[in-house]
Amino acid sequence: MQLSKHFKLEEFEKSSTAIRLGITNKAGAGEIKNLTDLCYEILERLKVKFDNKPVIITSGYRSPELCEAIGSKVTSQHTTGNAVDLEIPSVSNLAIALWIENNCDFDQLILEYYTGEPSSGWVHISHSDGSNRKQVLTFDGKNYINGLPDAKWSSGKMSN
Repeated sequence: MQLSKHFKLEEFEKSSTAIRLGITNKAGAGEIKNLTDLCYEILERLKVKFDNKPVIITSGYRSPELCEAIGSKVTSQHTTGNAVDLEIPSVSNLAIALWIENNCDFDQLILEYYTGEPSSGWVHISHSDGSNRKQVLTFDGKNYINGLPDAKWSSGKMSN
């Protein structure tokens, strides 16, 4: 099912963990509407900004059972189709996060497991129909830090 010009539902439902464990990971009508909104509000705009490079969905919709299986919370915005984890090959995840922060309406933006290496980690982005919090965080694998890192890095760690 095509959600927008460049994105298909299958990209958001794909999960090697679900396949391996025999978990059904199919979005319902409400989740599909939310994923479609996410495509139009953020993902299609990313494609245009970054010269139509592929936007790789590393984690999209997750059923509650899949969330439990991977150690995530069943209250995750992934279960409602409001969140996606992504990367764009050859584009720094920090650059992606900075562009989203400055150009999109979003609920939550998390630069996850970013070490300072351009391809490290991934970008988590969520969007809600209605009031978005515009919460921006960086997660280093142990702690959530408000905001995104600047260009100053020391030994692969964020400097404060």
